[in-house]
Amino acid sequence: MHWNLGRRVLDLTGVPHIMGILNVTPDSFSDGGKFNTVDLAVAAATRMRDEGADIIDIGGESTRPYADPVDADEERRRVLPVIERLAADLDIPISIDTQKAVVAREAVAAGADIINDVSGLQGDADMLDVALRCDAGICIMHMRGTPQTMQDDPTYDDVVAEIAQYLTGRRRDTVAAGIDESRICLDPGIGFGKTHEHNLQLLKATDRFVALGSPVMIGHSRKGFIGKLIGDKQADRTAGTLGVSLAVAAAGAHVIRVHDVKATRDALTLFEASGGLGSRKA
Repeated sequence: MHWNLGRRVLDLTGVPHIMGILNVTPDSFSDGGKFNTVDLAVAAATRMRDEGADIIDIGGESTRPYADPVDADEERRRVLPVIERLAADLDIPISIDTQKAVVAREAVAAGADIINDVSGLQGDADMLDVALRCDAGICIMHMRGTPQTMQDDPTYDDVVAEIAQYLTGRRRDTVAAGIDESRICLDPGIGFGKTHEHNLQLLKATDRFVALGSPVMIGHSRKGFIGKLIGDKQADRTAGTLGVSLAVAAAGAHVIRVHDVKATRDALTLFEASGGLGSRKA
């Protein structure tokens, strides 16, 4: 299993790649406001690289439930200087987490290797064309509605089957538009228009998403269902996040998107060394 990012190709066999989350926003649910200058953001990304991140994912607009949208000029102001600095300094891929075509286009021009679009390339009519005209990797995620509406009574008849169908359909349409399938990664969208129970059903079905034949990303880090399960919404969610990370790693997930890079790297190292990945298929 490989993921073609244009300027490089990631070998996704073996231990999952760790995507470190870097939100340069004032209002993201977990780390909003912590990295709101270029120097702070660059330092955080460098630290994550040193701790074992394989990819840095940079977002300039919060997609937490009911978050206020940000216009393209403000989003570009937040992310582009950081990407430019990191592209010159880091030797690992940079991902831009955006729904806006103009932000994606300029981010790739500034050095980003991946377009990570929570809307599945559907939130902006020009996004598919931007993806077609660049060589970057593409992550297609499932989201029900928008961040402003996605948690308004999410309902499915069969959440796993419906989201698998959506992802295969979006992949088919993206390939039909001219984008090579080797550039595509799929993400079932944990927490994006799902109840706590939906999230658990999707995580338990990680192997079904892997069976679709494209790289699979899981983004569960510090999300609300973890606080719900451990019985304390205010508790630190690092240990809960690690538990999910190891479960989806064993099930074959190729990329794990997390805030706590060092803890995840250490957990995966020991999990592999002790045989936890013994049944994993490339």
